[in-house]
Amino acid sequence: MQFFMKLRIYSNLSHKTFRYVALFLMGMTLAVSTAQAEVRIKDIVDYEGVRDNQLVGYGLVVGLNGTGDRLTNTLFTRETLIGMLNRLGVNIRDKAIQLQTHNTAAVMVTATLPPFSHGGSRIDVTVSAVGDAQSLTGGTLVVTPLQAADGDVYAVAQGSLVTNAFSAQGAAAQTVRNVPTSGHIANGAVVEREVPVHLGQGGIIHLALKNPNFTTANRIADVINKHIGKGIASVDDPRTVAVKLGKRNPSQTLYRIGDLTITPDTMAKVIVDEAAGTIVMGSNVRITTVAIAQGNLTIQVNNNPQVVQPNAFGGGQTAVVPQTDINVDTDNNNKMAILQEGPSLASLVTGMNALGVGPRDMISILQAIKADGALQAELEVR
Repeated sequence: MQFFMKLRIYSNLSHKTFRYVALFLMGMTLAVSTAQAEVRIKDIVDYEGVRDNQLVGYGLVVGLNGTGDRLTNTLFTRETLIGMLNRLGVNIRDKAIQLQTHNTAAVMVTATLPPFSHGGSRIDVTVSAVGDAQSLTGGTLVVTPLQAADGDVYAVAQGSLVTNAFSAQGAAAQTVRNVPTSGHIANGAVVEREVPVHLGQGGIIHLALKNPNFTTANRIADVINKHIGKGIASVDDPRTVAVKLGKRNPSQTLYRIGDLTITPDTMAKVIVDEAAGTIVMGSNVRITTVAIAQGNLTIQVNNNPQVVQPNAFGGGQTAVVPQTDINVDTDNNNKMAILQEGPSLASLVTGMNALGVGPRDMISILQAIKADGALQAELEVR
């Protein structure tokens, strides 16, 4: 079974507690290692040509309670408002300088157009302020065309915003929860134009692996050839598996392929987050025999500045005198241990656990083992 183990033990836990937790997790690992984890092909691949499309638009939010853009500062909001009113038959351009409303805000509207979206279907949109609006809470987005990268309009958005935010301000304090200048409209856009998806052009469908791997790609091809048709699937590269359709229907073929299961292969990798003290190791991690000496040295530095107050009639000045206390604690129970070569992650955890080391010390040990060449895995430090 492919799995990951994550140990995050804070520094205030004793080595004894750490050993109990590690042994418990190792027991769980050994208990589930007898089974093989199989995943559906459709969960680990993408179908070539089936993709989302990003949409963007510029519009106005109205109905704000005095928290919109200041028209004297944001000229683009004022010009947009004037243009919208002109299209609606209200000509105020000659008196535009007198506009002082704070109930309008210029916004950018973004959305994702899923594949196979048809005209009339609805999608969610996100609305974000562009100018100096303080909050979009309670506002309504007016009709806003949403364009794709090719410049064509694929959807039109309109509706009431939901920000899930709170903002309150007084003379001397301000409280803000979440982000009041960004909102969401569920099903806020209507699809006006479809993006054509051509499955199986040229009689071939390409499956793109989300995590490129030669072993996984060959396992996918083998199971397709076994259950769908002999010789129809082949591996082009670690990321791509080509499936020949022949006279098969593309949709039905993808349906059958998607429900097939395989056991994906994973790379031997150790991920270390030094800031959080987190270590994640894959089940394929291997080590060769290596000896480790672990020493514990604790240095505690405390800065306790002291304020010196001279005699009031002595002519001196009040000053801060730095005072530093340094305590050094060396553990004399240092020991050297040998981590024997083992077939799995369990042996690595057991060996380090025998030394009584914590996660942060284990990070240094892993880096030293990798430098020595005894860690047969990729070490990624973040």
